[in-house]
Amino acid sequence: MSARTERPPGRARRTALPIGALIGVLAAAGVTVVAIQATGGPDCKGTLPLKVAVAPATEEVVRGAADDYQAGQPVVEGKCVQVLVEARGAADVAHELPTAQINPPALWIPDSTMWAAESRRQAGDRGADAPRLEIKPSLASSPLVITGSEGAMTALGWPITPVSWARVVDPEVPVVLTDPTTSTEGLATLAVIRAQLGNPDGTPKPELVGALLRIGREAPPSVRDAFGKVVQGADNAPVFTASEQAVLAANRVAGSRRVVGSHPKEGTIGFDFPVVRVSRTGEMAGTAAAAAGFEEALRGGRTAQRFAEAGFRTPDGKAPRGWTTEQDGLRGDDVTLLRTPTPDQVAELLGTWGAISLDTRILAVLDVSGSMAEKMQGSELTRVDAAKEAALTALSMLPDTSEIGLWAFSTNKRPKGYVELVPTGPLGEPIGGAPRRDQLQKGAGAIPAMVGGGTSLNDTVLAAFRNAQQTFNPNKINSVTLLTDGSNDDISTTKLPELLDTLRREVDPARPVPMFMVGLGPDADLDALRQIADATGGKSYQAMKPEDIKTVLLDAISQRRCRPNC
Repeated sequence: MSARTERPPGRARRTALPIGALIGVLAAAGVTVVAIQATGGPDCKGTLPLKVAVAPATEEVVRGAADDYQAGQPVVEGKCVQVLVEARGAADVAHELPTAQINPPALWIPDSTMWAAESRRQAGDRGADAPRLEIKPSLASSPLVITGSEGAMTALGWPITPVSWARVVDPEVPVVLTDPTTSTEGLATLAVIRAQLGNPDGTPKPELVGALLRIGREAPPSVRDAFGKVVQGADNAPVFTASEQAVLAANRVAGSRRVVGSHPKEGTIGFDFPVVRVSRTGEMAGTAAAAAGFEEALRGGRTAQRFAEAGFRTPDGKAPRGWTTEQDGLRGDDVTLLRTPTPDQVAELLGTWGAISLDTRILAVLDVSGSMAEKMQGSELTRVDAAKEAALTALSMLPDTSEIGLWAFSTNKRPKGYVELVPTGPLGEPIGGAPRRDQLQKGAGAIPAMVGGGTSLNDTVLAAFRNAQQTFNPNKINSVTLLTDGSNDDISTTKLPELLDTLRREVDPARPVPMFMVGLGPDADLDALRQIADATGGKSYQAMKPEDIKTVLLDAISQRRCRPNC
């Protein structure tokens, strides 16, 4: 039955007390309620609550639409419709909906179809009891822009030229990425970076891994936190991404142009604010009709005007006629929109971020046998120098909470065949009067001078594996990364078959320690390295050129979460 305003005959007039009590309870829970007036309205036989979850940016606009809808005193199935508007982040709603059995929203207005499609995909795996999501056309739009203080953005070419996405992944540019698991800005940025760097087979390219390690090191949970850094640190604050509307709204609240935004020249992803009908088995009779009636108000001309006044574009991406926001740090230009990622791509993106952002515990083990003094293919760098530089590069990308240790090994390092240069622990933790990060840099710098002797590979592998397992941290992803250019040539040590049997026997699923084995140059025993990696659930690589070492180290970081099931 459609919503109607006439008084149903023979029904008691609704009273203010029950609704007032309901409002009090919901207000205490942080829910914004658009209440029906208790006087002068139709008689009802009860209340039909219509719960609407909305992206925070749209809350005021939706509240205005709810006022318009409630002014008509809608009645469905003899019940007075009560619109309950709740502002919630799209990621939170998307993660909860597939398992929400009690009182999910009947309507949801996320800031991106990405979250709605991802939630529907997850709900499809939950069976008939999961809510059903129907994704309907958008109400408004707002493109993702590259944002920062005027000083920071001017250094990138604003406003003369559009800022390129290449600058976002430039190591020389201070940039932060909001957490893609909790913010649409972060997820959309991750999607664009992936597209720009290329990812043809679904495996993260090293360039993508490196970029995400760098710009995600101190990922703020929301764009509000990123805006706050600009307010607190002005031109020293890092560049970030936000919706065009968020930039406009922030400057309006501040009363001045505190941040500016640039529409990236390669194109960008748009926030599209769809209406999502969420239905479930056993929902209150009349909910569908009430939702349809309120959706009609959401799509009315007055609501469209409110969206324009709040700084949103039309659903097809057009800026409202005569709209110019140059004085607010933006321009109402036409924008090239890139394709929105599919649900499978969103799942892949979130998986990539999850693997990279997880805190790590790595024991790095470097070969310092005599042959490591030989030069890498096509380079003046020796193998040991190339390994050192790659290790330092990877070290610079990891946050202080990462736990890293450093060993060196050769037959000269008696009596064990290896030496612990820095014990494994948090990079930011003081050790020997300096942060462990500094001690690791110092230890890596000393490695070239240690070269000499043979390759005590097997005993070192077993010792490193056992050390990592014995000091296992269940709150981190634990692994061993070993770089060598040869094969075991210490005849007094453990033989390969015995080593493999021991590793397989001591592997503990409750304490997984995959070993990532990197063979440098043409003489590394790749077959032995592969068998050792396989026995521990890790992976082996060959690096012929200096740049290959960095590539395999970044790939090893991205592989940590899925091992041994990649």
